Amino acid sequence: MEKDQQDQLAKYRKEFYLRDDLIYLDGNSLGLLSKRAEKSLNEVIQSWKEYAIDGWTEGGAPWYYMAETIGESLAKLVGAKKAEVIASNSTTVNLHQILATFFQPKEGKNKIIADELNFPSDIYAIKSHLRMRGYSEEQFISIQSRDGQFIREEDIIAAMNEEIALIILPSVLYRSGQILQMKRLVEEAHKRDILIGFDLCHSIGAIPHSLTEWNVDFAFWCNYKHLNGGPGAVGGLYINECHHGTAPGLAGWFGSHKQKQFDMEHEMTVADDASAYQMGTPQILSMAPLLGALSMFDEVGINAIRQKSLQLTDYMMDLIHYELKPFAFQLYNRTDESRGAHILLGHKEAARICKALKEEGVIPDFRMPDGIRLAPVSLYNSFEDVWRTINILKKIMEEETYKKFENIRGVIA
Repeated sequence: MEKDQQDQLAKYRKEFYLRDDLIYLDGNSLGLLSKRAEKSLNEVIQSWKEYAIDGWTEGGAPWYYMAETIGESLAKLVGAKKAEVIASNSTTVNLHQILATFFQPKEGKNKIIADELNFPSDIYAIKSHLRMRGYSEEQFISIQSRDGQFIREEDIIAAMNEEIALIILPSVLYRSGQILQMKRLVEEAHKRDILIGFDLCHSIGAIPHSLTEWNVDFAFWCNYKHLNGGPGAVGGLYINECHHGTAPGLAGWFGSHKQKQFDMEHEMTVADDASAYQMGTPQILSMAPLLGALSMFDEVGINAIRQKSLQLTDYMMDLIHYELKPFAFQLYNRTDESRGAHILLGHKEAARICKALKEEGVIPDFRMPDGIRLAPVSLYNSFEDVWRTINILKKIMEEETYKKFENIRGVIA
């Protein structure tokens, strides 16, 4: 295919473990294993074998500094200074740390804004902190979608009043792929003395960010989707340098200053950068694959990845328009550059269509109640993958092979 011949990133496809009998379009849920990630994991296992406890300071990737090493690569992807980013914890644990540290309610200013289309885990965490502080759900302000797919920034801004202490929003909505105007929202929040942060799970590794330039207060994310860090990979945390020195709400000894940590004092000497917001001992074997996985992003750069991503999804949307028009699909995501890196197709038979796609060797992602997510990933998906997927989907609809499956999701959708 001519588009693949012109693709400057096509050479990276061979870096990943791809099955010949599958087209993998679920990289926005779990990225594929790369040979580099496998190599870096094996190297860390070898250092455990060779050095034992001295692996903390010896070998090619000393464990004691691994969170900071990975944080430096992550910082490039989110447009931050290296001191502002750390690889740590999981998405939800990092959000709990942010809430414990920066949600400081007082009389008349004790509410938190989120949105009704946010990923459930974020909402669970926010509500739990309100309960722990003795508040009811009246302090939880949920911005409603006007159409069930998108959130208007105007509606978020209209809710920013003197009672709001904190705002937590997704950078990219996990269903429709809408990219929120982060810079605009930060400016409006700061005009009203409100702290604001973002969940970057569906944007990091897929779109460029400028968190420091935009003056975002904090952000958190997982590293197993577009960054291919492996199932349960350690997450990421960004804390704007203007907040460095703020005592962590959830303190643990890996938040200590590196030179003081092993003094074993009961008065903590808190690190003076984002590493202060770590807690317990890092999960080294869950970080190790990121050393290799992120090296490709260091080479390619996020702008090249974004450019190909837009080309892939443009091509997919064109094919959907021309090939699937008779089959009552609804294209939920936007067609301009305010979309992320995946396509959301709506259909009343979505759950069973996803099962039919899997039977035909295409791996999609079902999202309640009627969404089929298709995520062609720049580093390992091709334009031919996209063409074959839409033609397979057309065949499924023409032959109605989806009807042999129940229209209910699996345990894991």
